Amino acid sequence: MITLLGPTASGKTALAVRLAHRLGSEILSADSRQVYRGMDVGTGKDLSEYTYEGTTIPYHLIDIVPAGTKYNLFAWQHAFHEAYAAIRERGIQHPILCGGTGLYAEAVLRGYHLPDVAPNPALQESLQGLSLASLRERLASYGPLHNDTDLDSPQRAIRAIEIADYIQRERLAGADHTEYEPIESLILCITLPREERRARITARLRQRLDEGDLIGEVQRLIDSGIAPEDLIYYGLEYKFVTQHLLGELTRDELFTALETAIHQFAKRQMTWFRGMERRGFTLHYIDGLLPREEQLSQALEYLEAWEQK
Repeated sequence: MITLLGPTASGKTALAVRLAHRLGSEILSADSRQVYRGMDVGTGKDLSEYTYEGTTIPYHLIDIVPAGTKYNLFAWQHAFHEAYAAIRERGIQHPILCGGTGLYAEAVLRGYHLPDVAPNPALQESLQGLSLASLRERLASYGPLHNDTDLDSPQRAIRAIEIADYIQRERLAGADHTEYEPIESLILCITLPREERRARITARLRQRLDEGDLIGEVQRLIDSGIAPEDLIYYGLEYKFVTQHLLGELTRDELFTALETAIHQFAKRQMTWFRGMERRGFTLHYIDGLLPREEQLSQALEYLEAWEQK
């Protein structure tokens, strides 16, 4: 397998599509929010990018559950392995896992499996009222394999702590949650200078807001019957745009708060990817400032060297 990582707005999808086109491959999404139908603009699906030189590249793990669902790693891993097995059965040598949710990618590469954890009301109650920073600090105390990348709401952080607490108690009791075999993979990671990354994020956000697509999407989701608190749970675009539509943020406040949150999110993504190296993975970096064809050539060179090992 080939795993292609990178922060938001780094051009992961465009490179993955070109690589899949060259190799006759298919793409599996490692994005915790692109699984939701109807959440397109805010999650940056850019489905039009999956067509390249007249060929539409098959993709998986996108639009697989309705918006409003509380999807999790437990369900995603099962869906991943079903899709991955089907791709391999079609004779495809190098499926491409592409996304920015580091926990999802790492869990697949390690063969790690999180259980389907029931809510813990007592723990939830004990965590109520804590700041998001305090919740992230609490989550970090459980060890490295607990994602805080896209936790920008207390509800999501509390849920992550519930899972981490359950796993810790199960480990102390001698339980083993490894269900899947690790997957051998070439790991590529697109990098951008900090200022370039920030400029791309700001420009993309401004475009989505100025064109009305992002606010319109969130309004349609609310009109379809999805509760505002459920959209706030998803964080980032859905959190802040919902607060704007509820009258809690002005348009200028929406832009400023969301821009800051996405910059912080991208920084946490890169922190996670660098952490993967400390945890024993080898990442091969691709300069996101290079033209797409040069990025593709570099990826193919990495693949050739990897296959020769």
